[in-house]
Amino acid sequence: MRAARLIKMVLLLQSRASMTAAELARELEVSERTVTRDAQALSEAGVPVYAERGRAGGYRLVGGYRTRLTGLARGEAEALFLSGVPGALREMGLEDAASAARLKVSAALLPSLSDASRAAAQRFHLDAPSWFTEPKTPELLPAVADAVWDDRRVVARYRRGDSDVERELEPYGLVLKAGVWYLCARVADHDSFRVYRIDRFTAVGPTASDERFTRREDFDLPAFWEDRAEQFARSILRAEVVVRVSPEGARRLPYAVDPTAAREALELAAAPDGDGDGWVTVTLPVESEEVAHGQLAGLGPEVEVLAPASLRARFVRDAARLAALYGT
Repeated sequence: MRAARLIKMVLLLQSRASMTAAELARELEVSERTVTRDAQALSEAGVPVYAERGRAGGYRLVGGYRTRLTGLARGEAEALFLSGVPGALREMGLEDAASAARLKVSAALLPSLSDASRAAAQRFHLDAPSWFTEPKTPELLPAVADAVWDDRRVVARYRRGDSDVERELEPYGLVLKAGVWYLCARVADHDSFRVYRIDRFTAVGPTASDERFTRREDFDLPAFWEDRAEQFARSILRAEVVVRVSPEGARRLPYAVDPTAAREALELAAAPDGDGDGWVTVTLPVESEEVAHGQLAGLGPEVEVLAPASLRARFVRDAARLAALYGT
């Protein structure tokens, strides 16, 4: 533990011109007294750490000293490629590995490039969750992430309806979509790939033999997810409604319902109605009549429901209630 801290202290001083005891204590998560003892230990070991006293003082390395202890461990190198997603790293339990990797890279850079990481961090930040949601980290995410990194089979129990189902899985990859974590895994018993929401797992553990699996070389996580996401989006659009929309309604329609379905429906729509107002009739795939009612209500007078009759009746009742509420 102390050896790792001493190495980190050298790398910190190597990547910066000078650091105060307070700054080192904060970075190393120790007391300033421990920093003083560590600096003395490094000096006795031959590392030229020099302490300057006074208000502008601090610790620095003398004579351009540079250590060669900058090789990345495998876990650090893998975490480095995710370092632009700090929230995801933290949730998967990889924050410390990424921090060590960034520090080693910074220490290996020329002095003229030492601020490169900070410059990039100040210019790009990824905030994955959508607005107006409170993302929750699944309790079992770190365990699943460990299995993904190690290519290790797991036995997982997950909620399906009112019951729990147990499966032996080969965890291939993790996907963070709008603040929700998903696992893409091969089901050993069915020789098929499936997608699971990690917050529905109730237990995750090693198999009896605690064995690793051999990944299929032809598995492409981004391509797999894109295909499954498209299938999912289309699978939930099981119903159809026929509506007339104004030009303003046509512009707002992709923001009210599934955007791909809206754009495709508008492209297939016939020419505008003959009334000269530019209204068009479209057949729109929707999840259900109930969902369509809530979505289309947001368009107000820019949409008229033609079919099914039951959905049109809902809007007739809404219109009557609005008229009674607001008067003539």
